[in-house]
Amino acid sequence: MSDVLDAVRALVADERLGATATVVAGPDLGMRAVFDAERGLVAGGLPEWVVGDVLADAAQLMAHEQSRTLAYADCDVYIETLAPPPVLLLFGAGHVSQPMAVMGRQLGFRVIVADARPIWATEERFPDVDELIVAWPEKVLERIDLDRRTYVALLNHDPRFEDPVFPSVKDAPVRYIGAMGSRRTHRARVQRLLAAGWTEDEVGRIHGPIGLDIGAESPEEMAVSILGEIIQVRYGHGTGMSLRGSNGRIHAQRGEEEGTS
Repeated sequence: MSDVLDAVRALVADERLGATATVVAGPDLGMRAVFDAERGLVAGGLPEWVVGDVLADAAQLMAHEQSRTLAYADCDVYIETLAPPPVLLLFGAGHVSQPMAVMGRQLGFRVIVADARPIWATEERFPDVDELIVAWPEKVLERIDLDRRTYVALLNHDPRFEDPVFPSVKDAPVRYIGAMGSRRTHRARVQRLLAAGWTEDEVGRIHGPIGLDIGAESPEEMAVSILGEIIQVRYGHGTGMSLRGSNGRIHAQRGEEEGTS
């Protein structure tokens, strides 16, 4: 058991994506393994006949940062994803950024707010963010590693502030890129990016206009709309529609994300 605990501690300390798998029902009750998303099985063990299937399912769950109990013949295995805190990178320190920063922290994100305007990016307006950066986007992006746990929201639709961000996120493995503005603003944005050499697929990664359609009016409601879309992208399922009147499970089960069940 000590090797399992040591492996879990190492995943957490190194901020690596991984999972534990524990037999919770069946003849091998209590057997436990630790998986690293990149290195596979790193500690512990499971019945040999099931380890391959569990690893495959764990990879799917880790990709969407989900945990599930799954059935394999005569045993049930609880797969718990161990994911480092995601990063919410907000470009623009306007009125929507304030509630987004507060709610983002409550949702477990490491929140970074960046703006070149010192009158907006102040500690008084953002007292609890993890990092507040007063700089132009090019300088901000020199300090931040854009990886698969990064979610980027462009909340100032002035091209002077958002266009410098796009070259850095274009080929980065960030999970989410959202850009504020009307449909007209987004059409102009798309045309600028296509003219700069972006493909249709690359432009299609950008969520614009940003957020889910919930009729939001106030900055706080707009923050809910945007964070709702980010959550949907983070876990890889959900329609954004009301659950009332819908059929089936609320939480997707194994195979449902791939359309196989």
